[in-house]
Amino acid sequence: MTVQDLLTGLYSEEGRQNPYPWYAGLHRFGPVSAVPARAEHRTVAAVAVGYDLIDGLLRDPEWTKQPPPGWQEHEILRTFQTSMMFVNPPDHTRMRHVFSRTFTPRRLGALEPVIVRVVDELLDRMADAGSDVVDFVADFAYPIPALVMAEFIGIPVKDLVWYRERVERIDELLDVAGKTPQRLAAANAAAEELRVFYRELLAHRRRSPGDDLLSGLVEALDSGEVELTEDELVSNLIVLFNASFVTTVYMFSNGLPLLLAHPETVAALPGDQELTTGCVDEVLRLESPVHFLARAAPADTVLDGVPVARDDDVLIIIGAANRDPARFADPDAFDPTRPGPPSLAFGVGPHFCLGAAVSRLEGRLALPRLFARFPDLTVTETPTYSGSLFLRGIDKLLISTGG
Repeated sequence: MTVQDLLTGLYSEEGRQNPYPWYAGLHRFGPVSAVPARAEHRTVAAVAVGYDLIDGLLRDPEWTKQPPPGWQEHEILRTFQTSMMFVNPPDHTRMRHVFSRTFTPRRLGALEPVIVRVVDELLDRMADAGSDVVDFVADFAYPIPALVMAEFIGIPVKDLVWYRERVERIDELLDVAGKTPQRLAAANAAAEELRVFYRELLAHRRRSPGDDLLSGLVEALDSGEVELTEDELVSNLIVLFNASFVTTVYMFSNGLPLLLAHPETVAALPGDQELTTGCVDEVLRLESPVHFLARAAPADTVLDGVPVARDDDVLIIIGAANRDPARFADPDAFDPTRPGPPSLAFGVGPHFCLGAAVSRLEGRLALPRLFARFPDLTVTETPTYSGSLFLRGIDKLLISTGG
């Protein structure tokens, strides 16, 4: 099977539901492979799957993100290109500095009781649902990061359902194969509505400041303390909230079937913080929410024997790197005591996910409480993944709480 065959298979419905056999096939060609010039998916010059090679590319600030052609003409693309997740230094450095000051150990510590309260309230609702069958995503995996980040940032809880609908339109556009005119139009409309939403929220915080992130950012912005425009602030809030909770939702929904396949581990989780930490890390390695990234070559170069011309994109497959047999023994096995290198689920280098610590904390606090409350929890149907090649996750997961 050729590289072109493997990429075509990856884009198929079968590949979207289970990409790992296709990733294993790409690993057999080495850490990186050239994409044939006439390949169906020749939007990139090469595809990288090797852990060490990808780790090096992501750490190298010379390998940058390229804006899509005509990005100035679309509200959603303008939002992306004025946020730290999608821009390069020095703008990325300037923006990240503003937000990194908010994700301090003190703020993280202050979030712990918030997470515990949210989790316990959700578990109470699940217990009182009147049926032992619930949707794990709707009733647990989604509300945790949404409610926690809403309180952290300062978004009214009553607006979360409305907000989620707009986020989903943007996520659909982010898929590798999602760049259709219809999805672009829907994402543009969502971005416009979210910009209005945040401008009104910022104006309200100016009149009535609180203790949330928005209030602090407004104060810093108006005092001239930070190098950030209000438009950039709004763009970053849209992208930050989206990135902060979608990946966490998928960490929970992807991880639950994986954990339940190991009942002895689940039974030992409550009260074992070291095991819980290992389980969260291993779920993120085996079922990474983010699978695809891209970086552009800063000059004509050769990657492990594969020539890449300046400004050509290399497709970086995080989901494959995290199962690289050259770095992980028995890479498809679940092992929460695994001693290997850290997963690349949240990236590394300049664009390392700012909310990674929050996401991991939510996992470490929520999972033991879930299994302590519902030790006989089971999945009642075969999970179906979103079908996205960029953000891979389970959007609906019916479970029996065993009540």
